[in-house]
Amino acid sequence: MALSSSIEWTESTWNPVTGCTKISPGCKNCYAERMALRLQAMANPSYINGFTPTMHYNLLHLPLNWKRPQMIFVNSMSDLFHEAVTDDFIFNIFDTMNNARWHNFQILTKRTGRLLNLAPKLRWANNIWMGVTVESADYIFRIDQLRETNAQIKFISFEPLLGPIPQINLNGVDWVIVGGESGPQARPIIDSWITGIRDLCQVSEIPFFFKQWGGINKKRAGRELEGRTWDEMPLLYSPT
Repeated sequence: MALSSSIEWTESTWNPVTGCTKISPGCKNCYAERMALRLQAMANPSYINGFTPTMHYNLLHLPLNWKRPQMIFVNSMSDLFHEAVTDDFIFNIFDTMNNARWHNFQILTKRTGRLLNLAPKLRWANNIWMGVTVESADYIFRIDQLRETNAQIKFISFEPLLGPIPQINLNGVDWVIVGGESGPQARPIIDSWITGIRDLCQVSEIPFFFKQWGGINKKRAGRELEGRTWDEMPLLYSPT
């Protein structure tokens, strides 16, 4: 678990589930898989199963112990709606998020079918942000399924962006992230793919966050797009 994260759009990570399986082309060069196998080799107790999906019951209530309000990315090393994660475990994770109202929680999934099936049974407090990954035009249907949930803040992560996205309907979307793939086998990203999404966000008045160009050396490639850094965020939920 981490009280700090290098992921640009969050502050901390909480991984009550680790491990996953590939479901679409965006998963091909999964950074979480590389990291999990490295941690397994280092004998990290949370990764004794490597990248096999694993539920960690001892970590279910961890954010309740973090007293300083955090922006927390849930399951950066997995997908909460993976078929290996039981319904009850997902309900327990949502209980923790509902009880830790001083934090904001960010969830990302590619498994929108299961999200849609479970969504009516979940308690969607205002501090729970629900997002979907859309790596290419073939997966725009995930946005439509996200829209059908009762999440108060809905967002899209176009990362790794692998192709152009058409002029899609962003009604009901509160935030958009775009990023290129990073790592030794990173696939290229084209400027116009990014600016096309950015321009659509501006027309739709949706906050736009450009995470990275990516590539083999993502730090060298940087995060600037047309001479500036795009760090726009939706208004944060603050409990009263």
